[in-house]
Amino acid sequence: MENELRYMQTNWWILTIRGILAIMFGVACVFWPGISLVTFVYLFGIYILAAGLVAVFQGVVSIGHHKTWILTLLLGIFEIGVGVYLLRHPGISFAILILLIAFSFILYGVFEIIGSLSDSRATTASKTLAIITGALGVLAGIVMFFQPAASGVAFVWIVGLFALISGPIWIAISLDVKNIGDGPKGPKAKLA
Repeated sequence: MENELRYMQTNWWILTIRGILAIMFGVACVFWPGISLVTFVYLFGIYILAAGLVAVFQGVVSIGHHKTWILTLLLGIFEIGVGVYLLRHPGISFAILILLIAFSFILYGVFEIIGSLSDSRATTASKTLAIITGALGVLAGIVMFFQPAASGVAFVWIVGLFALISGPIWIAISLDVKNIGDGPKGPKAKLA
């Protein structure tokens, strides 16, 4: 247990990187919604590939330290596959793109919920934020599955808003994980 806690505190920055990537991608989508489909495919391909690399790294370094390392590793491998496919085939049809992203969001959401519920060391705040992020991922994926013909701008906004919401949550979770086990801080803690 002590080993798992040290691992989580040492590698908190991995979650921060994922959050920063999500925020950067979300800003591009929300403030540049009229981008061409090919440009969007490239942006999303780069984002999902980078997120996948971070997830694979996180999964590998958490072997033996975290119960859900295999879920993180599998998600990362899937995200890398989606990213490589999108970057190699930027002219794919819009419907296929929506289905790939929808499936990726649903898979991410389910893994995030399972991971947060099975992590006994996480604080209630971290679990709550992770469950909210996971539920948003599943919801965004379901909306995309059932509304594949939605306009391109609305689709880009949905994906961008999801990234803008989940990015800060990832960063908040990373900071919470960094501080696990530090105990109370501040002037009152010194008096005790």
